[in-house]
Amino acid sequence: MKLPVYCYGHPVLRTVSEPLKPDFEGLKELVAQMFDAMYESEGVGLAAPQIGKNIRLVVIDADPVADSFPECAGRKFALINPEIEILEGETISRSEGCLSLPGVSEKVPRTEHIMLRWLDENLEPHQEEISGFLARIVQHECDHLEGRLFIDHISPIRKQLIKRKLTDIVAGKVRTDYPVRFAPRKH
Repeated sequence: MKLPVYCYGHPVLRTVSEPLKPDFEGLKELVAQMFDAMYESEGVGLAAPQIGKNIRLVVIDADPVADSFPECAGRKFALINPEIEILEGETISRSEGCLSLPGVSEKVPRTEHIMLRWLDENLEPHQEEISGFLARIVQHECDHLEGRLFIDHISPIRKQLIKRKLTDIVAGKVRTDYPVRFAPRKH
């Protein structure tokens, strides 16, 4: 079964996710399904809330953008219960999009240097300093675990300018090449 990506307006995207417990049943299968959903939608990252699960799980395969961002070469991993520490360094604005906000992209300021701690799908702990565009991808996906979207980082004026696009997503008036699920309709 192909996992649909939950779109802007669905409450699951605004809920803080729970830590994933070590006895979580079917973890490796879920990770594989999330990678499949991410590849089908041509993304480089996918967080569990985007498939309707409020657990602290992210998958990333940044290799497709390695031509432009060499630090992304060969970087494919599952992040369980990730923790980010912002390190000293520059904040840069770059364009971001999101599978949960089809057709929307905006320049988002993010730090270029983070310390990332996580468990992999075998529940082995890792810690690594990550920089550049890979740090942006990690921060974007981990924001989902906190109920945040990239549009939360843009100015009120920019939000006003994309309001129509956001309204169309909530109303289900967008087309995608991948399966999606919209917010439940209010009666």
